[in-house]
Amino acid sequence: MLLAENAISVSQLNAYVRETLWKDEFLRQVLVRGEIANLRNYQGHLYFTLKDEKASVRAVMWRSDTSRLTFVPKDGDQVLVAGSVSVFERDGIYQVYATYMEPSGLGALYAALEKLKAKLEAEGLFAPERKRPLPAFPRKIGLVTSVRGAAIKDIVTCGRRRYPGVSFVVVDTKVQGEGAPQDIAAGLRILDAMPDVDVIIVGRGGGSQEDLFVFNDEIVARAIYACKTPVVSAVGHERDITIADLVADARAATPTQAAELVVPDAYQLKAGIRKLTESLRNQMLTLIGGSRQTLSLLRSRPALTRPDWFLVSSRETLVRLQDDLQDSVTTLLERHRHLLSNAASKLDALSPLRILGRGYSLARLEPGKEVVTDYRQAPKGARITVTLKEGQLACLVEESGPREEDSGDEQ
Repeated sequence: MLLAENAISVSQLNAYVRETLWKDEFLRQVLVRGEIANLRNYQGHLYFTLKDEKASVRAVMWRSDTSRLTFVPKDGDQVLVAGSVSVFERDGIYQVYATYMEPSGLGALYAALEKLKAKLEAEGLFAPERKRPLPAFPRKIGLVTSVRGAAIKDIVTCGRRRYPGVSFVVVDTKVQGEGAPQDIAAGLRILDAMPDVDVIIVGRGGGSQEDLFVFNDEIVARAIYACKTPVVSAVGHERDITIADLVADARAATPTQAAELVVPDAYQLKAGIRKLTESLRNQMLTLIGGSRQTLSLLRSRPALTRPDWFLVSSRETLVRLQDDLQDSVTTLLERHRHLLSNAASKLDALSPLRILGRGYSLARLEPGKEVVTDYRQAPKGARITVTLKEGQLACLVEESGPREEDSGDEQ
C-alpha cells in the first residue's frame, strides 16, 4: 500500500531532476550536433528543436548569447551547439540551454577564412584609402549574378523605380557551388572591360553560410581588387560580412540596398532642384530689390536730378577763390609797398646827396678820385674835384692848412 506521506510533488520531482542533471559534469558542458527545426525568435531569444534521423530535443538560446552569433540560423541548418542540459521545471521537459552555436562542418572553413582575411589585409586589399567613390549619376550598371536568382530582379526593379534612365548589363554567373568563384571573377573582368559601364554590382540573394562562402574565395577578392570600375558587393546577408564586402568599394546588406546605393532617387533629385531653384529665385529677388533701392537713391542725388549743379557750384567756388586770390595779392602788394617805402626813406636819410643839399660838398683828389678828408692830402698846387648838390667844380689848391679853430687849438 502506497503511503501518502512519502509522496513528493511534481515541482519537487522536477527540481530534483534539475539538480541531478546540474551535478553531472558531462551535461554541464555538452556539445551537440543536429538540424534546426521549429525555430522561433521571441524578442531576441531563440527557441528551436535539434533533431537527427532518430530523435529530437528542445533547445533555447538567450538573447545575451544570440548577440554573439556570426550567422543567422534558420530551419534546416546543420549546427554545432555548445551548452548545458537541464529541465524546464514548469513543463518537466529537459532541454539544451545553448550558449554557442556555429554551422556544422564550417569550423575549419572559418579558421581558413580568418587566415585568408589576415593575408589579404596585410597586402592592402581592404585599405580604405584605395576605395573609390561611386558615380553620382550612373548611366549603365553592370551586374554579376545569377539570372535565375531573386537578386537581379530586386536590383533592376529598385534601380529603374528610383532612376528611370538607368540601364543594366548582366553577366550570368554561378553564385554557389563548384566553379562559382571562377565564374564570378570572369564576369567581373568582362564588365570591367566595358568602357560604358559606370559601376558593377556583384552578389546574390540570401542563403546559408555554405552558400555565401563563394564570396569569401580569394579568386573573387582579387578579381574585385583588380577592377578599375567601382564595385559594390551585395551578398544579401545583414549580419555576415564576406571578404568580397571588405574588398569592394562599397558594401550593401541586400541587393535592394545595393540599387539604392548605386542610383540616386530621381524624385529627391527633382525636389532638390526645385528647392535650389526657389532658393536662387529668392536670392535673385532680394538682389534685384537691393539694386532697385540703390538705383533709387542714386537717381535722387543732385548729380542725376540736376547734372549742371556741380558746374554751378564749382563756378561759384571758382569765383570765390578768384576774389580771395585777388584780395590776397592786393594785401601782399600793399604790405611790400609799405616796406619798400620805409626802406626808401631810410636810404634817403642816409644818402650823401641829402647831406650835400644842406650845403656840404665832397672833395676828391685828382686823378685817383680819392676822397679828401684832411688838408694834408691836398697840398698847394694839387688839383681836386668838388661835388656840390648841383654839379661839381674843378679846383686848383693855392693854399692848404688847418681850419682856423684847429690852428687856435694848436697854438
